[in-house]
Order: sequence, then C-alpha cells, then structure tokens
Amino acid sequence: MNRLLCFGFGFCAATLADRLGKDRWSITGTSRTAEGGAAMAGRGFAAVRFDASAPIDPSIIAGHDHVLLSIPPDENGDPVLRWHAEHILDKGRSVRWIGYLSSTAVYGDRSGGSVDESAPLAPSSERAARRLHAEEQWLGFCRTHGLPIHIFRLAGIYGPGRNQLLSIRAGTARAIVKPGQVFSRIHVEDIAGVLEASMTTPRPGRIYNVCDDEPASPETVVAYAAELMSAPPPRRIDVALAGLSPMAKSFYDDSKRVSNRRIKEELGYRLLYPTYREGLTALKATL
Repeated sequence: MNRLLCFGFGFCAATLADRLGKDRWSITGTSRTAEGGAAMAGRGFAAVRFDASAPIDPSIIAGHDHVLLSIPPDENGDPVLRWHAEHILDKGRSVRWIGYLSSTAVYGDRSGGSVDESAPLAPSSERAARRLHAEEQWLGFCRTHGLPIHIFRLAGIYGPGRNQLLSIRAGTARAIVKPGQVFSRIHVEDIAGVLEASMTTPRPGRIYNVCDDEPASPETVVAYAAELMSAPPPRRIDVALAGLSPMAKSFYDDSKRVSNRRIKEELGYRLLYPTYREGLTALKATL
C-alpha cells in the first residue's frame, strides 16, 4: 500500500486524500490544532499535531513514501524543511515522490500578459516572496541530495465550501472592479487530479502551473455565479474603495494569464473543469 504524509491537511490535501482513497493508500496528515486532528480522524485518516514550533516524531516520516507539503512558509522559510531536513534525508532513497504546493503569485504582476513555467520570477508581495524562497529551499535541498521534489504553482483555488455561489446566496457578494485585471483559477478537484497524475508519472525537479484554461476578471466570474443562482448581479465597487484586507488585496495586485500546457502535455491531465463556468455549474448542483 502506498503511504502519503501530508504536512498540512487543508483544502487541497483533504481533497487529494479523498480522491486517492483509504483502500489503496495509507494517509497521515498534520494539523495545528486538536480539533483539526479530530476532524481528520473522523474521516478515517491518521492525524499528527504539528504547529511549526517543534518537530513531529521522525518515525512518522520514515513510515511514508510520498510527502505533500502544503504549509505556508513563515519569515524564516519552510517550517517542514527547518525541522525535518535530516529526517527526510534519513528516509532517503525510499521516498518516491515529494510535492510542494506553491503559488502562481511568484510570477508577480504581468499587466495581463502570459507566463509559463520558464518565465522570470518577480513576486510583488511579501507573501509571494516567501513562497518563492520556500520553492528555492526545497529545490536546492532535493537537487543536492537526489530527492524527487515537484513544485506545483497553484492559481486561485475554489471548490465546495469556497466559491462565489455561497456569497451570492448569503447576499454578501461584491463585484470588485480593477480595469484590465485578470487572473487564473483552479477547482480543488483538478488540483488533486494533477497531484495524482504526478505521483503516477513522477518527474523529479519539475515545476507545474496548476490552473484552468480561461483567466478571467473577478467581476465576470461573480456575475456568472449570480446568473446561476437566479440572483441580480452584485453591486460593482472599485478595488480602491473595497476596503480589502492586505491578504485579499494581494490577489488584485497581480494581473496575468498563466499557461497550463505542461500539466496536459507531460502529465496527460485532462481538466475536469476547464473554466469557471463548468466548475461553478457543477457546484451549483450540490447546493
């Protein structure tokens, strides 16, 4: 049986775990809280406490041959590498796949232009700069020691429980407008599909953009969500007047179109939800 250790059992890791299934995989995830661990255990997955203040038992790492890294870096870099570099080295040659979840934010702002995995990296926020630093840490570490790292740069994530349909239903949706601004998205089920495809066909050291086929403006997507919900279009508001938090604002700082050609050509992955329209339509059927 394959054994997967997820450092950080959030939206993406949980979706991947469900996709892989408990009958074919033994899956362990980490959580910062006892409540998160209890939720994992309730779904049939093993849970370990890890809040980046202390290491986990190294024997847990030794018991897994696949590792998914989805914990955001802090000001000192990646917390898993900080605490567990030597334990991952001890596992050595028996590790078959390591995946690091990064962000397309590492490309920075391209004023609506296109980028692929070969594009220069120019993060425009501290959060994105930390992501890039963590990427470089993992790539350097794994290349030095011959470990099978794979980097996945994720676009804006949506899916069950995290989509514009819910804000339309709650009456809290806004169409935030920034002229010329577009960005890419990806349904969480497609993230899980890409990760599984990479596990099946590993290419150590490879970097993949994970996004759908159609970058779009935020107001276009929320208008489509309103149409699906048979609701009036939400009020439009300029981004400068929206009172966004620093994190929310960072999503509007960058405008770019991200290429997903590599996941199709190298991994042979076919998107379940090629655009936000298919994704939101499927989510509407579950409400």
